[in-house]
Amino acid sequence: MRIYLFIFLFSFCVISVTSGQKFYTKTGHVHFLSEAPIETIQSDNNNAYVVLDGASGQFEFSVLIKGFNFEKALMQQHFNENYLESDKYPKSVAKGSVLNWSAIRLDSDHEYNVNVGGQLTIHGITKPFSTQGKLVIKDGMISIFSTYTIVIADYEIEIPKVVRDNISKTVKVTVSADLQPMK
Repeated sequence: MRIYLFIFLFSFCVISVTSGQKFYTKTGHVHFLSEAPIETIQSDNNNAYVVLDGASGQFEFSVLIKGFNFEKALMQQHFNENYLESDKYPKSVAKGSVLNWSAIRLDSDHEYNVNVGGQLTIHGITKPFSTQGKLVIKDGMISIFSTYTIVIADYEIEIPKVVRDNISKTVKVTVSADLQPMK
């Protein structure tokens, strides 16, 4: 009987400590892809900052716009100066929560399909967003993955007429991050 009581109390303590913990990374990955008939434009940023609250499922995902790297230096310059105006709007932020967080168990390895929603700020404009993703718990770490589409006009990003056919009206964004417990 004592062994069962010990196992119960130990399990309760592990669940309490894990579920109230915050998880983070400074090396989240963001990839975006613009596929237009004339040109494909893509870029990566491996310095996204992500914090996830283990108790509530709330998160914040922040990325510096100047951290996106392009294959061509001219694309990177135009992206920062003309389109995203990174001196004026230096970062993009997503704040929200995992909507089905109550189904997530942090105390055992498992893979979950999740629904995510919140507010996304790009180019100084904040809009609601919702998407689906995957959350993987393994060895006390949390990995997140999601892909969603952004409509460029929703964020008042102006594309000059001379290159309008080169850039898609939508951009596919893929995010991933391996989060570790905050200490």
